Order: sequence, then structure tokens, then C-alpha cells
Amino acid sequence: MLLVEPVRKVRWMRTGWHLDNGRHGSPQSYNMVQWLTITDQMIPRMLRPTTHRDLRVELFGHKLESPLLIAPVGVQTIFHTDKELGVAEVATEIGVPYILSTASSASIEDVAKASGDGVRFFQLYWPQDDDLTVSLLHRAKSHGYSVLLVTLDTWTLSWRPADLDNAYVPFASGIGDQTGFSDPVFRRKFKQKHNIEVEEDILQASREWEAAVFSGAAHTWEQLELLKKEWDGPIVLKGIQHVEDARMAVQAGVDGIVVSNHGGRQLDGAIGSLEVLPEIVEAVGDQLTVLFDSGIRTGVDIIKALSLGAKGVLIGRPFVYGLAVGGKLGARDVVRGLLAVSIPGSLICVGAPFSTNAQDLDQSMGLAGIQNIADCNRSMIRKVQYGGDKISNY
Repeated sequence: MLLVEPVRKVRWMRTGWHLDNGRHGSPQSYNMVQWLTITDQMIPRMLRPTTHRDLRVELFGHKLESPLLIAPVGVQTIFHTDKELGVAEVATEIGVPYILSTASSASIEDVAKASGDGVRFFQLYWPQDDDLTVSLLHRAKSHGYSVLLVTLDTWTLSWRPADLDNAYVPFASGIGDQTGFSDPVFRRKFKQKHNIEVEEDILQASREWEAAVFSGAAHTWEQLELLKKEWDGPIVLKGIQHVEDARMAVQAGVDGIVVSNHGGRQLDGAIGSLEVLPEIVEAVGDQLTVLFDSGIRTGVDIIKALSLGAKGVLIGRPFVYGLAVGGKLGARDVVRGLLAVSIPGSLICVGAPFSTNAQDLDQSMGLAGIQNIADCNRSMIRKVQYGGDKISNY
């Protein structure tokens, strides 16, 4: 992954590059996401039986081969024509859960077909229109999405200067709106209002879909009752960073949370997720499933999050980098590299062999003295505030 990251910048059009790496205001939160994976360092153990490692976990009733999940990333068609369909195929092939974004450039139904018998979750950008919300939930559930992941931090899009500089927001021109454009409730209400089909005025339909899912009106804890009533399955809240919100999630009766700052894309200056993970796990880790998202780039990063208490880890930008460089095969190689799954052939990009096996979860577990995921614990992590620091914050 570390090798493919600079390559994808060359290969992308500047709009795709800035959309994926866009951030609110200054790069404070984005940079902090990366910095924390450096300041939290591993303390390896020796003379342990780690020749063979076991990466298996169980999440929300699914027995999985690893703790890795494909994060919900929208508008994947701007990175490669393989888009969500190709990545969903890859996730099933490798055996990791695929989380479909509401901002997908392929429909709920088409991604389910591409995913086949793979484990898949649905991420909800929560509309204010309850009829539309219920329609999205029922479509996802009826097509085999087993877990509902509700993103809480993006009820309005943040101030992203790069998007303004490029005059580019793909949703405004119908890109990444396919979940809405294929929804029967959205289509019916659009036709009732304008007496035309969505396809007859894509720009107007785009504006109305964007207003529906990024409405600028915040939801409240009380409104979770609708989701609990209409979704028959686990519900996970994404975007939790305050320990009191984690406790409120327990009180609300949800099944899990994702500790995430949206990769530094939403609130400028928001604390890095790895910084708050330990206290959140301490407060609620025995009452619901805590997942982690934001800043994961290597297998060692995954181990750090697991050692600080996460039960599973989402990756977003890494697989997008692979997708941008080599389509679904590039995404496959990045994910396999993170897990150290054997790759029969290397992807050739910019005239050089591409391999992602330099830092991987399986090999790094062995070198750290970790035999299975349950062995990951805080005693293996030291926060280094500056060179020579000897005091752990954990």
C-alpha cells in the first residue's frame, strides 16, 4: 500500500484525487489521523509460538477470516470503471465484508448481485424523509445486507476548499446518486413534484437527492427508534468519538459503533480516532462491538487498533488507491497485501512490479509475538510523545 499511494496521485484526474483526499478547512484532522499511527508504537514479544497465526474473528454473527472490513466509500466510478461492483466481487473473493455507501455509483441491487454470497453491510446517509429512509432499509435488507451502518457525522457536507477550487462535486451532476435514482420512493416523489422522470432532468434530480441525504438538518438519539423498528438486524453507529456518545449508543440499544473521524474529512480539528479509542473501549467495550476507522495503511496499523480494543478495522483510502491504479485487481492486491494472502501475479504499474506485502497483518502479528487476534492487548502499545519518552499514556 505504501508503494501504490504515490502512484495513484499520478494516475488520477485532479478532481478524483482531491475528492478522496479532501478535508474540512486545514489538514489538521487529516494529518493527525496519520500521525497517531506513528506515535502509537508496538512492543513486540519474543519466544512465542507464532509460526502459524490465526486471524479469524466473529462480528455480528458472521465468522470471518480476518478483522478487516471494506469501508463505505462513495462515488467509486470516478476512480475506476470497475467501481463498487468490482470491489464487491473482490471482497467476496477474499472473504472480507463489503460495506456499500449510500453515495454509491451502483445500485443496492446491482452491488448485491456482484457480491454474491459474500458478507455485505449497508451504510446509511440518513434522510430526513422517513418514507425514503424506510425504502432504503427495506431494499438493502431484502438484498442480503445483514448489518446497517449509520454514518452520523455527515448530515451536511463540510467546507472543503479543494472541491471549491476544482468546482467539482460529483453528486451535483448525477455521479454517486445511483442509490437514490434507483429508489422507488425517490422516483415516485420526484415525478409527483415535477411530472417527469428522474432521467429527464438529472441535474434537478441530483440536487434533490443531495438535499435528501445531506440535508443540513441533524438527527437526534430519539430518532433511532425508526431505524430499530424498520431494520431487522444489527445496527452500528459510525462517527463516534466522545465517550459519552458511546455510552448513549449503549443506552439506545444499538449493536456496535465505529470510532471514526471520517478520515479527517468532516470537522477540521477533530481529534484523531486512535487517540480516543482506548477510553471508549474502556467505557463500553463489554457492552457493544467497537470497530475502528480512519488512518489505517498497514498491517501494523491494524494490530495497533486491535490492541487498543477494536474488534474490527475498516479500510477506505488504501483500497481506493488500488482501485484507481489497477481497477478491481488493484483493490484486490492492496487488501490481500494487508492480510498477506498469496497473490499469484503482481500488478504492473508505471513500469514497475507492484507488491503490497511489505507491511501485512499476518506477518506483523508473528513478528510482534501475537498468535491470534485475541492476543492483541494494550500491553503491546506505547504512546511515544517525543524521542526518548518512556511513559505510556495507556
